[in-house]
Amino acid sequence: MRKGDVIEGCVIRYDYPGQGVLTAEGREVYVKGVLPGQMVRCRLKKVNSSRCEGMLMEVLEPSAMEHSSACPHFPDCGGCQMQTIPYSDQLSLKKEQILRLLGDVLENPEEGWFDGISASPVEKGYRNKMEFTFGDSCKGGPLVLGMHKKGSFYDIVDTTDCQIVDSDVRRIRNAVLDVAVKSGVPFYHRMTHIGYFRHLLVRKARSSGQILVDLVTSTQFLSQKEQEELDRKLTAQLIGLALEGTITGILHTYNDSVADTIQSDRTELLFGTDRITENLLGMQFQITPFSFFQTNSAGAQVLYSIVRNYIGDTKDKVLFDLYSGTGTIAQILAPVAKHVTGVEIVPEAVEAARINAKQNHLDNCDFICGDVLKVIDSMKEKPDAIVLDPPREGIHPKAMPKILKYGVETIIYISCKATSLKRDLVPLQQVGYRVKKMALVDLFPGTCHVETVVLMSKVKGK
Repeated sequence: MRKGDVIEGCVIRYDYPGQGVLTAEGREVYVKGVLPGQMVRCRLKKVNSSRCEGMLMEVLEPSAMEHSSACPHFPDCGGCQMQTIPYSDQLSLKKEQILRLLGDVLENPEEGWFDGISASPVEKGYRNKMEFTFGDSCKGGPLVLGMHKKGSFYDIVDTTDCQIVDSDVRRIRNAVLDVAVKSGVPFYHRMTHIGYFRHLLVRKARSSGQILVDLVTSTQFLSQKEQEELDRKLTAQLIGLALEGTITGILHTYNDSVADTIQSDRTELLFGTDRITENLLGMQFQITPFSFFQTNSAGAQVLYSIVRNYIGDTKDKVLFDLYSGTGTIAQILAPVAKHVTGVEIVPEAVEAARINAKQNHLDNCDFICGDVLKVIDSMKEKPDAIVLDPPREGIHPKAMPKILKYGVETIIYISCKATSLKRDLVPLQQVGYRVKKMALVDLFPGTCHVETVVLMSKVKGK
């Protein structure tokens, strides 16, 4: 086989992260965007001694497990890969791919170590945060607002009826696009770096119904007066919407970075407040535009209940919550601990965590703002147990030895990217940690992603 060859075959397996595997000439070929049981045609884009990868050209025959998708944007939208599979089959595939991936590195886990996969309590409209992108669906086409087209960096699918957000978020999306179209101002082009409209960020608390709307633009094209007029029109349009929830804050973020990410050079509050409040497991958490918070609130309660159960008896014990975000895990564990210290690099999240702890009447929580890699050197308190909930890329290789040096009896690792977890399990096991329990929690129905929770205990004498 050579790069550029076109091959056909049946997808025999689903590997993490959502890659189908088919065989050709005795070799396995990995293809994204396919499902087990499909007969597909693909073009080889990578062929070497260790790996073959193909790019999907056409699905020749559907899988026996597929049905029609309820989302009108499937399969053009690149957001959800499993829309056509019954939810029970989605859970099975997620479980199988994680167990297959981690099976390569797990060393003698305790008997009965796997606790299975927990379904999301909500299958549709589950996201409490959505990031939409301005652009066009084809070069030179009209302005649209939605998700990136599958396999494209530039084209945007106009997601008028996205199924993973609720009706309020869809109405807000439509209203913001209407204001943008009527303004006649162009979107920010990701190649030329010229244009104005960039992103729309919407957050909605499931428990309170509070909604935060943040329009993200560049500083190009509009004068201060024109900008103020646009902000007035946007605010009036949004406040006039008939919604099930309530818009409690409208913001305008300016971002002149060339990177296609949502970040803030400057943020102005146009209406209300800059945060919403979510309730989880009897506690209140304030969420700001850019602070980390699990995107599935109902699923997060399942996840954090498992963490609380895994941590066990922590009376008179000191806990570290590293990569603590807005401090949700730290505060859920605080009532059953002597003291909890959270470490988080995002200042906005640390501020929210401190406010949350005060709101929840917790006086045994401290939150430190800084990089775990650097902060851990100056922490004088010695933990009895550590909770790790790192970003997608996992623990920094230089931070891992510092964490291991504590030699705590219990470590809980929460991962949204299993390949990072797989890498980090190796040094943990090398110094004597053993997997005692592992559970999967599906926070992302319709996609190939799943959250993993691992409880590890230190083998005595190592």
